[in-house]
Amino acid sequence: MLTLTEIAEDPLRLTNRLKPHDGSDVVLRPLTHADTERLAEFLDSLSSESRHFSTFDGYDLAAARELCDAIARYDKLRLVLEDVPSGRIVGLLEFSLALTPTDIARYQDAGIRLAETTDCRFGPTLADEYQGRGLGTLAFPFVTEVARLLGRTRIILWGGVRADNPRAIRYYEKNGFRRAGSFTEADGSVSLDMMLDLHRAPDPDPDPAGPST
Repeated sequence: MLTLTEIAEDPLRLTNRLKPHDGSDVVLRPLTHADTERLAEFLDSLSSESRHFSTFDGYDLAAARELCDAIARYDKLRLVLEDVPSGRIVGLLEFSLALTPTDIARYQDAGIRLAETTDCRFGPTLADEYQGRGLGTLAFPFVTEVARLLGRTRIILWGGVRADNPRAIRYYEKNGFRRAGSFTEADGSVSLDMMLDLHRAPDPDPDPAGPST
């Protein structure tokens, strides 16, 4: 089982090259301390719609610096999708090895007992111009492999998925996630809890569009 410290010391252990069907060249790799400015550019470029579907505390240099400073310090693992020719960060995939009391309570109400020894939280965000290009689908096998390498057997969505984001819901369902309930956000909107059991095979023919965030 890999630890966050081991990943930070040797990012190549979780580095993979992706070849989207549109001919672009993208690397999936752990976030590093050298990514602060490029991560800030990625966050700042997100549209208001993408921000509506995301869970970041901010979208500026300070927010990027906070994420980079947290590498191997807490319970989070963050991977970036980097466009090789330009060096731009075009996606951020987040794992959390800790569960919140709110998550535990919601899933308990749905008859599911969460445990930090088996479960992790996951949330992806793609740059607007990379949404709908199949990058999320292409990266997903590596997402499940990372979860396994971290010793987890189930994945829940980080903050759930907004009920008004049908493309993302379809993407998760086609990749094996099952709905576990719904809840109301602070702004009154509805989100869905979803869980992926890594022992269960996903449905065939996942939606190539991928998540909208």
